[in-house]
Amino acid sequence: MHALLKISGLIDAITERVGKASTWLVLVVTLISAGNAFVRYLFNFSSNGLLEIQWYLFSAVFLLCGGFTLLKNEHVRIDVLAGRFSPRVQAWIDIVGTLFFMAPMAVAVLYLSWPIFVDSYRAGEQSSNAGGLLVWPVRALVPVGFALLVLQGVSELIKRAAFLQGLIGDPNAKPQAATPESELARAIEVQRGGRS
Repeated sequence: MHALLKISGLIDAITERVGKASTWLVLVVTLISAGNAFVRYLFNFSSNGLLEIQWYLFSAVFLLCGGFTLLKNEHVRIDVLAGRFSPRVQAWIDIVGTLFFMAPMAVAVLYLSWPIFVDSYRAGEQSSNAGGLLVWPVRALVPVGFALLVLQGVSELIKRAAFLQGLIGDPNAKPQAATPESELARAIEVQRGGRS
């Protein structure tokens, strides 16, 4: 199990890097979108390529951050029900959900999207819009994104199994961050202490 936990740590590190790098694409999309709007209204010029790159980058953020979202335990879940159970039962729910729902779906999408990407790449598929971009790079995002999701699912399974064996803490536990209300209360206390 210790070797598997090392593999899980490696997968988590890869997922973390890809996820954090992909979040920068949000800034790039925003700048391209603002620049495109500026040029369109100022110079009455627009480009399908600029519109398509926004879609492509949004797709990259969505697909490449799927595993990152799973790593951070931020996917939509059945917490309304599962939150009432003990951490051990929640770990079992995660294992069953991953093995019977998430993994089969992600593997199926990965399997079905790969030939579409390969065909698009071989054909040098171009957008049907005038001035459009190559299509195969965005088609590649689907199998890559789902491969990352499957890898992170493996890591989460390892962590749940290690938790059930008592080797690590609860992987579902969220770090206790200060709430905005508690930070405000602390700031008020600091101000009161400064006036005394």
